[in-house]
Amino acid sequence: MPSAARRPAPAAVTPMAFARAISAAYRRQGASPGAALALAQITPAQLGKGDARITSRQMEALSAAAMQELDDEGLGAFRRKLPWGSYGMLARASLTAPDLGVALKRWCRHHGLLTDDIALSVSASGGVATVTLQELRPLPPELRELSIAFVLRNIHGLACWYVDSRIPLQEAQFPFDAPAHADAYAYMFPGAQRFGAASAAIRFDAQYLALPLRRDEKALTQMLQRALSITVLQYRRDRLLVPQVRQALSAHPAQVHSAEALASLLNVSARTLHRQLKEEGASLQQLKDEVRLDKAKDLLWRTSRPVKQVAETVGFRNEKSFARAFRQWVGVSPGEFRRNG
Repeated sequence: MPSAARRPAPAAVTPMAFARAISAAYRRQGASPGAALALAQITPAQLGKGDARITSRQMEALSAAAMQELDDEGLGAFRRKLPWGSYGMLARASLTAPDLGVALKRWCRHHGLLTDDIALSVSASGGVATVTLQELRPLPPELRELSIAFVLRNIHGLACWYVDSRIPLQEAQFPFDAPAHADAYAYMFPGAQRFGAASAAIRFDAQYLALPLRRDEKALTQMLQRALSITVLQYRRDRLLVPQVRQALSAHPAQVHSAEALASLLNVSARTLHRQLKEEGASLQQLKDEVRLDKAKDLLWRTSRPVKQVAETVGFRNEKSFARAFRQWVGVSPGEFRRNG
């Protein structure tokens, strides 16, 4: 038998208790969760089963629907609503940080501007980084566990996404007794879990705080289309393929001359590559064009290379075809772009 550490997670590990908490958020606003539950394919009978579990996709669908319908990404846990887009705003505000430590501290500080019901902080001691969640006011009992778990998963998932690396947790602690579904926490917070603590917190190797952020505005825009995925699922590098493809095309132009070569570099099949890009609203040719355009613009701006040489560098056979494509992309010729840059 494989060890627990190597055993694959079952398909459905999210406690149904979280779905019931989201339903409670609806009731607190005098609204019905029926449409959101139907979207997540959760029946009333399933919702009432104490030990039932739901899949990550169901949790993602339910959370997204509830946050948008209630216009509250805090799902009723805080005295002030967190309007739809609040957590995206926090992610964007930290995107320019020089390293993960600064990004997380900035995120925590800005979260305090949204609500003063909880306080978030980042500290490091003895080689261990700690993100602490302190309750400044009592959270609604029926929403407390979900809210604490959601915020901690949000900040951990975002941290992993920022540096494009799974950050192993050394410990996660929670200020409530172990619930009946405590075994699910091993999948939500891999590592040691401790219940009945004075405050909520996650801990990881402090060396991660020094890592530079590896994301840009384009990557953030793509991620925010399914932002809840980084909260609901454990980070597996980037679940969105578009940023990976764009990065591979930029970093390894000689190795990705075909869809098959690119797919091999990304450890997927060519069929999966095309299918997933389509699901994310992109195509391989579109991304190739974007990367070529970005590189061409950079060369025209920053160097004095002849246009013919720029054309060859970005993969065109001749200057004429490059000029034609560039005009279609930008609306002006390469020469005009350089003069007006």
